Amino acid sequence: MASIRFLVAGILMIIMALILKHSFTISKKQMLNSAIASFFFLIYGNGVFVWALKFVDSGFGALIASTQPLFVLFLLRIIDRKPFQKKSIIGVVLGMSGMYLLVSQKELVTSEDTLLGIFMMLTCVLSWSYGSVFVSKADLPKSFLVTTGYQMLVAGTCLFFMSLGFNETWISPVNWSFEVKIAMSLLVVFGGIIAFTAFNYLLKKVSPEKVSTSAYVNPVIALFMGWYFLNEKLSVQSIIASAVLLTGVYFITTRKRK
Repeated sequence: MASIRFLVAGILMIIMALILKHSFTISKKQMLNSAIASFFFLIYGNGVFVWALKFVDSGFGALIASTQPLFVLFLLRIIDRKPFQKKSIIGVVLGMSGMYLLVSQKELVTSEDTLLGIFMMLTCVLSWSYGSVFVSKADLPKSFLVTTGYQMLVAGTCLFFMSLGFNETWISPVNWSFEVKIAMSLLVVFGGIIAFTAFNYLLKKVSPEKVSTSAYVNPVIALFMGWYFLNEKLSVQSIIASAVLLTGVYFITTRKRK
């Protein structure tokens, strides 16, 4: 499903770029950088995350994803030697505390598969975070539609062959339920074409840690939508953990840049 999502979004973006007469000229280095970004963001960062959702509730997974600013901050400290500021330190402490409160809930960790899912999701967040830092510095095509379109097509193709390699069951979109068709349409249009193009654009215009402010909104919405639509458990500890974790994210993303 991730493969179909990215292939459809990629094709639509390339068509839009053709209509708008964007330049498709791309060097070998730019193509390589696009493929690398595609791996960190979509192939591993998103593809494996989708797989891990078999073992972890969607709202819980979204809260794990909200730790991205923490990872970005640590990566910038390692790569660019950026010093931690007081707000950053407070944010890291709160973020790690919130993460501990979240993961330590015994009722959520129901099996070894749940622990595997949580671990793999954290590696996905690390992958996405490194991709954010990489794209902010990488040489990529000037057209963000073209850049994102290439990333989508590379990811969709790779995930297609990976899915075949794992012998996953393929069902024709014609036979999908109405709810799945609606969900896929929303993922293609809003999650793919609009949001991911905006994401690539902002990584070139704003610092990576600022771009990760989407972590404010996604987890809270996903947590309550999972509870409302999918009857996922929403414990008091989860609410407290999300509040502590997102407060930490707030401190990180509102600190002054030196």
